[in-house]
Amino acid sequence: MAIREILEAPDPRLKQISTRVEQFDDELKTLVADMFETMYDAPGIGLAAIQVGVPLRVLVIDLQPDDPDAEPEVCHHDGHEHTHQPTKREPRVFVNPEILDPSEERTLYNEGCLSVPEIYAEVERPSRIRARWQDLDGKVHEEEMDDLMAICLQHEMDHLEGILFIDHLSRLKRQMALKKLEKLRKAA
Repeated sequence: MAIREILEAPDPRLKQISTRVEQFDDELKTLVADMFETMYDAPGIGLAAIQVGVPLRVLVIDLQPDDPDAEPEVCHHDGHEHTHQPTKREPRVFVNPEILDPSEERTLYNEGCLSVPEIYAEVERPSRIRARWQDLDGKVHEEEMDDLMAICLQHEMDHLEGILFIDHLSRLKRQMALKKLEKLRKAA
């Protein structure tokens, strides 16, 4: 397993349209393992293969919900003691995902993206979707999704079409986001 470099806007590779996965082999399993490691390290809750430079229709998602059964963890940083609720890992892999009948009802969600670091903006998407995808063995699954899972899957699937969440914004807001990103890069 390895942590791969995450492409950042305005890298032109992020605009590529990803191709269907035909081979469910060890290479695919390695890619997915690397994607999870990269996503957790970033840290993020979703990653598309194109974000690590591989134009295949593969996504990994882990919403990492708080684990109510776990003891709160105490950590020390900045010379202060902090308590936080540990998260549960619930890694999910989506190969060749499709959205079937998105709901008419829409939700506004403040989205961010590992390829557009430190930029957040409200994006409106269908609140509920029915999704169909394959797992690492090529087996087909179908599931109704809502809330954050539905939003996250739609966001990641946009990457497969070369779309970033900032592409859903007005031209002015998108230009402001890209300028802010450029400033953050220069400061770093």
